[in-house]
Amino acid sequence: MLGLRHGAYCFGCCWALMALLFVGGVMNMLWIVALTLLILVEKVAPFGRQFAAVAGTVLIATGAWLLSTGLS
Repeated sequence: MLGLRHGAYCFGCCWALMALLFVGGVMNMLWIVALTLLILVEKVAPFGRQFAAVAGTVLIATGAWLLSTGLS
């Protein structure tokens, strides 16, 4: 029962990442490697929280720029 609860919690909080990994892995392995390295630095490096904040800001700004210029 504990395994089912943990699995449901993990799926509930990480379903978007799982979908991204599935779609990205099918399309281009380089994107999956880049995402893996990004998460590894966030989790392992002593400056992980700051790195995550900067990476998130850069990704949001890039997405906003792509939407505003019509590039996709």
